[in-house]
Amino acid sequence: MYPDQVIDSTTSLEEMYGSLLDQVPCLRGRKFVSELSGGLTNRNLLIEGKDAKYVARISSNSSSLLSIDRECEYRNSLLAAEIGIAPPVHDYLAGQGLLVIGFLVGRTFSSKDVSQNLARIAQSCRILHSAKPFVRDFNMFDIQKSYLNIVQGRGFRLPDNYMNYAEHISRMSEAMKVLDERTVPCNNDLLPGNFIDDGEKIWIIDYEYSGNNDACFELGNIWAESFLELGELEELVDAYYGKHRPEKVARAWLQALLGKYGWTLWASIQSSVSDLDFDFWSWGMEKYELAQAEFMSPYFSKMLSQATQK
Repeated sequence: MYPDQVIDSTTSLEEMYGSLLDQVPCLRGRKFVSELSGGLTNRNLLIEGKDAKYVARISSNSSSLLSIDRECEYRNSLLAAEIGIAPPVHDYLAGQGLLVIGFLVGRTFSSKDVSQNLARIAQSCRILHSAKPFVRDFNMFDIQKSYLNIVQGRGFRLPDNYMNYAEHISRMSEAMKVLDERTVPCNNDLLPGNFIDDGEKIWIIDYEYSGNNDACFELGNIWAESFLELGELEELVDAYYGKHRPEKVARAWLQALLGKYGWTLWASIQSSVSDLDFDFWSWGMEKYELAQAEFMSPYFSKMLSQATQK
């Protein structure tokens, strides 16, 4: 997060959120409030306080449908901050959707930055994954089923032929059980913008979806969200494990595919309920088109086999 992310600095922010911000001691007597870009389930405000800068994360109304637990976000943010990979947590107003964290001075990553810093990102992931266990688990197989129940139960839009890939998911689930390892504390949503480089280390922000998970989901999701080449997935996974691990590369590839398939339904839910000005459906269809192509590619069977052979 740094100044060129500011997109709004009008008095309307005070009118909308002033009374909420006043409930937080460190935000009283603030000098300036502006809005930061990013955030598809919340609004992020940059606040210049008396002696420091803060970021106020204000959640939207759709959070409960998206497997986001704000209490877990708060507690996991504390655990990540404790080991120095996330910004400090200054306050949290339970039930009011407000989390206040420290402002990081640094460069927010783009996909290109991710591509050029894979070894450093792997190191930051190892730090995060060494934290104390998070307060909940995150399993995209379970979350995809939950999202599907919501979409079907509420009559939300389901992408064409979505259910045609149920057997593919079943095969992936069985393959994942063969060399399953312990879970670690993961962010689970590492878009490029959730990496902040201060010149010395890469910080990891935004713990909405954080939970204990397969480390390969984290690595695969980083690769997928930055639209990198397959060779870059191998580079990231090898850097994380310290040597070439073909079965881990395959596992990360499959977990990335599972993420695309699951996040597609996240987009369907958001397009139906979110009050944010964003084309969630188109965003989700980009994920779905990639997922369909990968389900039908020769890589699918190859990766299923490779993920089971150590």
